[in-house]
Amino acid sequence: MHILYLHQYFTTRAGVGGTRSYEFARFFVQQGHQVTMVTAAERQSPWAGGWWRQREVDGIKVIEVRAGYADYSRATAIGYGQRIIAFILFALASLLVVLRVERPNVVFATSTPLTIGIPGMLASWWHRAPLVFEVRDLWPEAPIQMGALRHPALILLARWLERVIYRYSRHIIALSPGMRQGIIDAGIPPEKISVIPNAADLDLFHPQRTGCNWRERLGQPAFLALYFGTMGEANDVRQVIEAARVLQDQGRNDIMLALAGQGRQRPLLEELARQYNLRNVQFLDPLPKAEVADLVAAADVCLTIFKAVPVLATCSPNKLFDTLAAGRPVIVNTPGWLQRLVVEHQCGRYARAGDPGDLAIQIAYLCDNPDFTRQAGRNARALAEQQFDRRRLAAAALAILQTCAAP
Repeated sequence: MHILYLHQYFTTRAGVGGTRSYEFARFFVQQGHQVTMVTAAERQSPWAGGWWRQREVDGIKVIEVRAGYADYSRATAIGYGQRIIAFILFALASLLVVLRVERPNVVFATSTPLTIGIPGMLASWWHRAPLVFEVRDLWPEAPIQMGALRHPALILLARWLERVIYRYSRHIIALSPGMRQGIIDAGIPPEKISVIPNAADLDLFHPQRTGCNWRERLGQPAFLALYFGTMGEANDVRQVIEAARVLQDQGRNDIMLALAGQGRQRPLLEELARQYNLRNVQFLDPLPKAEVADLVAAADVCLTIFKAVPVLATCSPNKLFDTLAAGRPVIVNTPGWLQRLVVEHQCGRYARAGDPGDLAIQIAYLCDNPDFTRQAGRNARALAEQQFDRRRLAAAALAILQTCAAP
């Protein structure tokens, strides 16, 4: 079977960001299928000319389009208007590519952005191949609730595009139960939707990693709380800085907070930490996935933090599943399925969104209760193995693609 896979932010383990599309595509190839990945070009590499270029990665045929951004954290560092323009440019440039590729048996388009559905539908129509659409975030509901999409005409256009893509697709994959419900609310029958959440790379993130090099680089803290990932509007990592201030004011010199990543909010966060004269916060540059695994191994707890906006409670964040695979407890601050996941399986703590004081309390609790923390880490790894093994979830996605591609 030939799978035409469309994802603007395709990243390998050597890059920065989520690797779901790489891991899935690699699994598909290992199972004997042909995969053509259409993505945005990595801007750091020299460009010889033309609209696109082609390379091979672990058996995956990768076609890079010279439009948009391949690095998700860099894309979130620009303004919303620029980001929307980049989304549209990538969608338009991709139209030229999908018409020229070898005819696929199925088209697999994954958001965000929602506009990836445009080349997805064209490729499906042109090659007479069914479209499977993957929803990683509820668009346009997320930018609407975040205040990024305000103009009534643009909101109507975005909601229309959402429904057109959903109705055209042969099947839809949602990354969380909340996303599935959002798609149903858009008028799509439940039997057309499957939930395949983000997954854990059990081989890369593992409790046997020590992270001793990172502990040494960070000054051998007695207890290390780590946030890693994008520092954008949706994450509202200011909560972490404010929690660090609370802990410092309480004299908790035994707790260090490290923040690794990039995003639009990072300069503001660094300035805020300087204003508060925080001695318990360290910022780290974005890291490739393999190095992130070592950093997570150095942490005593990892933080999965979002802004107090209802739609963000439907998220399926990579950082959570990486933390579980590493056997580290996690603090989440979104009510709903993530809170239930962590609390019911006793693999961490829940802090109220938008409440830095409560976040500080939960961090201190894990520091002061080492037996609970160690057991939470063991429970986290067990949960990752039981429910979020990447290969098992990739196999579920492949089964959907094969069913849709069948005559």
